[in-house]
Amino acid sequence: MNPTLTTCTPPNSLRRTSGLSLTFMLPVLLSGWLLAAAPAQAQVSVGVSLPGLQIGINVPVYPRLVRVPGYPVYYDAQANNNYFFYDGLYWVFRDDTWYQSSWYNGPWRLTQPAYVPLYVLRVPVRYYRQPPGFFRGWRADAAPRWGEHFGRDWQHDHKDWDRWDRRKAPPAAPLPTYQRHYDGEHYPQAPERQQAVRDQHYKYKGHDGRDDERDEGRGNGRDDERGNGKGGDKGKGTGNGKGEHPGRDRH
Repeated sequence: MNPTLTTCTPPNSLRRTSGLSLTFMLPVLLSGWLLAAAPAQAQVSVGVSLPGLQIGINVPVYPRLVRVPGYPVYYDAQANNNYFFYDGLYWVFRDDTWYQSSWYNGPWRLTQPAYVPLYVLRVPVRYYRQPPGFFRGWRADAAPRWGEHFGRDWQHDHKDWDRWDRRKAPPAAPLPTYQRHYDGEHYPQAPERQQAVRDQHYKYKGHDGRDDERDEGRGNGRDDERGNGKGGDKGKGTGNGKGEHPGRDRH
């Protein structure tokens, strides 16, 4: 699912448009009420910020991340969203779409299923704090049935993706706890500022020695145990800031 970006039209222009424009405007008209009613841990944020996205989730303070038992992945046990941390990046599953960011409150980059790390996809259903409807009836202690959901092509390229030797799982990345000192007006929004702060405080390299932030815009083809060497058409982006660029498989 690709996000649809809409713009607000002036009142006179709006009266001349069809009812479809009113539909686009409805989230904006309701945003004031939502911001007041949403809990502090997951306030709704409306709008778009380039080169990343604001995806309707606002995490005003550094999240309380808890390790998923037996997985090199963390999740936010108190959030009202599907929020994870793995290998130096934050991951959110919202509205049937995966997003990633190197900072806890974005901006976020849309990430195609082919580039979501398998260890993130393997996290059991029970750790999704806001599970989508299609999870209904699935085992809570097993990974979601992504093969059924993503389709035949994804399933073909990720055979046995949910079978792995737990003894060979990589260690969990250290949490970037330096980010807890950056909130409110001190939170860096500009990518250059985020990069500078990260370089100063976070020396962790990805599992293949790459720096996650520097590779973030290249698609993050971190698919830990796929090993099929297929890089072909999975990175269809061309520098549009949506995390859809070709990436390398990683372990």
